[in-house]
Amino acid sequence: MEASDHELVRRCLAGSQDSFAELVTRYKKLIYGVVYNMINDKEEANDVSQEAFLRIYKALARYNPEYKFSTWAVKIATNLCLDILRKKKHDSMPIEEIENASNDADTPEESYLKKERLELIRKAVSELPDKYRIPIILFHQNGLSYEEITKVLGEPMTIVKNRLYRARLMLKEKLSEERKEEIL
Repeated sequence: MEASDHELVRRCLAGSQDSFAELVTRYKKLIYGVVYNMINDKEEANDVSQEAFLRIYKALARYNPEYKFSTWAVKIATNLCLDILRKKKHDSMPIEEIENASNDADTPEESYLKKERLELIRKAVSELPDKYRIPIILFHQNGLSYEEITKVLGEPMTIVKNRLYRARLMLKEKLSEERKEEIL
């Protein structure tokens, strides 16, 4: 039977390096995905993901098994990314490109239009203020639930839902403006 995350953390704290390696194996794709969606640079995302795991390792003694390990780890990675972005004064966090956005049935024109729409969405998301952009990325790109986002951001459920709602409204407005400009 596979050990639970809590059991692996307990073993890590007792000195088992193999147990931490198992945690890394379980969550490396999730952490990389979160980091890449916020940093939007593949090479830097690798480095930041490694730094996130170092921070996770150093903070293992503070892990509360009441919560999912994945949520706790994502919070650490998100906070690290926010620190890095603040230092850079970087004001955009584009959404990760969707691989294979087009299928074989698409015509070249349809493929081009899909790419254009994806780029417009990415640009619109990158222009959102942090407090709206981050929940959108966590929810739509990383698949976190509302509850998980509340834990990652340390905000009440009502705030998270409100920010997601407002972010969607802002995106809808921005994208409809873009379409109007295209038509003119």
